[in-house]
Amino acid sequence: MANKAIHCFLLTHFLLQIAHTYARVPAIIVFGDSTVDSGNNNQMSTLLKSNFQPYGRDFFGGQPTGRFSNGRLPTDFISEAFGIKPVIPAYLDPSYDIIEFATGVCFASAGTGYDNATSDVLSVMPLWKELEYYKEYQQDLRGYLGNEIANEVLGEALYLLSIGTNDFLENYYVLPKRSLEFSIEGYQNFLVGICGNFITELYNLGARKLSITGLPPMGCLPLERTTNILFGGDCIEEYNDVAKDFNEKLKGMIANLNKQLAGIRLVLSNPYDILLEMIQNPEFFGFKEAAKACCGTGMFEMSYLCDKINPFTCSDANKYVFWDSFHPTEKTNGIIAFDVMKNSLAEFLW
Repeated sequence: MANKAIHCFLLTHFLLQIAHTYARVPAIIVFGDSTVDSGNNNQMSTLLKSNFQPYGRDFFGGQPTGRFSNGRLPTDFISEAFGIKPVIPAYLDPSYDIIEFATGVCFASAGTGYDNATSDVLSVMPLWKELEYYKEYQQDLRGYLGNEIANEVLGEALYLLSIGTNDFLENYYVLPKRSLEFSIEGYQNFLVGICGNFITELYNLGARKLSITGLPPMGCLPLERTTNILFGGDCIEEYNDVAKDFNEKLKGMIANLNKQLAGIRLVLSNPYDILLEMIQNPEFFGFKEAAKACCGTGMFEMSYLCDKINPFTCSDANKYVFWDSFHPTEKTNGIIAFDVMKNSLAEFLW
């Protein structure tokens, strides 16, 4: 009887939250890779994990959660900006259930990509499996809220997809299979096609408000600059050009889907320019270092190489654009989220 009363209270609280939220976005639903994975890889047999210190040292309570940062991710900041909650839980985290997931949930898996071959590299969750978990979530949400309310939540929720960098830096430029099969433009088109199909599947499942995150200036990630050390450790402009071209292809695909799918509101959230600005003018944003990361030497450490016994890790991550050799600091994530809210997600506030 007590459990039933608690359930009724929580359900009533959730319905009131929907009614009083100034934005018509009752939930944030996240798909993608390590840029937005809030801990799903913790539950998987993969070497790509970050559920140990110093990851999370600036998160609430100083706890490592599986987020590849010293603190929160852009999606956490976006959820808070919509007045929902300050963090988005990972779907595979056993400490959460449908009560918490009703207002936001993350299906992302670090190391994955649009291409199934990318997820195979480090044995992580492929994008199609993220979609399967989402279908499971839909059933649970309908069981919790009832069909009518659940369908409204699913239709009004904001869906965020952040993925693609690993397809190039972990797959195409490292392993021979795809580079022998595709030209770089052909591979870009291949990935854009997968993205379009994924968005269409979400649309057919009831999603209407969606954002696709473009690629960052991936040639300027500290790890890539380290591989370019013989040329002074500069950004690899070839990779940056590929990112810009890919983002343009995404923009074209988004324009087509907005015409083809009735009622869809699909936008491109492009972090390229704001992150490049931070890298080129770090002092303007209050940073002191943009070429190297905070963790370890800042040149190559990531995941298990970024551990708490590394004596070189910086004391103040707010002075760094990057936390590890591949991922931004919490401060950078917050700036990116603010820029995205201002330039692409603002239309969903009303």
